[in-house]
Amino acid sequence: MSNTGRSIRALVAASAVAAAACSTSKSAPAPPAATAVQKAAGSEPLIGPMKPVVSVKELMRYTIDPLADNIFDAVTWDISKRGVVHVEPKTDDDWEKVRIGAITLAEGIYLLKVPRPFTPAGDVNNSTGPNPPELSPTQIKAKVDQDPVLWEAKIEGLRNAALEVFEIANKKDVKALFEASADLDMACENCHLEYWYPGDRAAVDEDKRQRARFEKSAKKR
Repeated sequence: MSNTGRSIRALVAASAVAAAACSTSKSAPAPPAATAVQKAAGSEPLIGPMKPVVSVKELMRYTIDPLADNIFDAVTWDISKRGVVHVEPKTDDDWEKVRIGAITLAEGIYLLKVPRPFTPAGDVNNSTGPNPPELSPTQIKAKVDQDPVLWEAKIEGLRNAALEVFEIANKKDVKALFEASADLDMACENCHLEYWYPGDRAAVDEDKRQRARFEKSAKKR
């Protein structure tokens, strides 16, 4: 995933109500509809082995990130000197795009459970030089190997946040969608801060404070 994707995530984090879905290793419960399907599936084994095609980094860039944008781009605040522009779903097609993003994201995030390289061959992330901002694939793998339960918890937190968005899209609740998209953003960011760029935590926290302040100011207008 690129640094552009990181900026997109930050844009949606304007909501002060984005208190942490998956801010800890304990994941939120799945919505009722998803729970029913999961119970029906039971403990059925996979029909066959799953073989990865790309690395984690490529999976995020080409699949997870674009699907998340279906949600993040659906409800936004653009604050500038010209005023506040609020974007939200209005048509059936708008809401369908949100549902597509939510369900495909909820299913696709489980691909992170399939063992695969963390980056393409030769890609070491921005992990060289003094005080590198990102972890190398070797460092990421060491963290996952040391605590695989935390890795799985982050995946479950992302899935449940996406399923929450799907339930909200079915109800066409704009306010709830804004809050749920912020929850999803927080789940993404928490995973990134754990496994991708842990050195950026202070900067990310400061960005959240600034955007929360802008959000509060916008609502007073």
